[in-house]
This record gives sequence, structure tokens and C-alpha cells, in this order.
Amino acid sequence: MGDPPQGSSVTGRIAQIPVSEVYLGCVVNALAKPIDGRGEISTSEFRLIESAALGINSRRFVYEPLQTGLIAIDSMIPIRRGQRELIIGDRQTGKTTVATYTILN
Repeated sequence: MGDPPQGSSVTGRIAQIPVSEVYLGCVVNALAKPIDGRGEISTSEFRLIESAALGINSRRFVYEPLQTGLIAIDSMIPIRRGQRELIIGDRQTGKTTVATYTILN
């Protein structure tokens, strides 16, 4: 019979995976099939693999401050835990050091 050609519709459904508390601690393959020898897992709930991100108004506010460990940055640039922050600069100016201090503190 062979494999279907790339890009062909097989099930007619959007890719989704089963979700359940039973899956916690299990080792599964790329198709969410258990490969740890515990046997098949039956679940009735599925979630889409790809879904739209929440809109900016739907997200929770970020209140908790993030301390980088560098006083100059903490006093000039207020960063909150959960935010993304871009660190840019020329070579050998300490970008990696700033990121490392932030991770460790």
C-alpha cells in the first residue's frame, strides 16, 4: 500500500494530541503513543497541537519584578518576571554576562 504522498489529507482533522492526568510521567513517541511499557492509555480529551496565542488583552498582568543582580540595570530598566527582554550590543560588551546574572539571580 505504501505511504501517502507528502501534504495529502489523511484524517481530515487538525493535528491534535490526547491529554490526561494519566500521561504525567509517561514516555511517549511523536504520535503520543506510550513507549515505556505501561500499555495503552485511553483518554477522551484532546488538544490541538497548534492554536492561536491569547490576545494581549486576555493575558494576565505581569506584576512581580525581576532582579537581574546588576544594580545599574535594575535601577534604570524595570523588568518584570514573565516579560521578554532583548539584550543587544556590540561584541565583548557583556550581553552574555547580563543574561547569566539574570538567570542565576
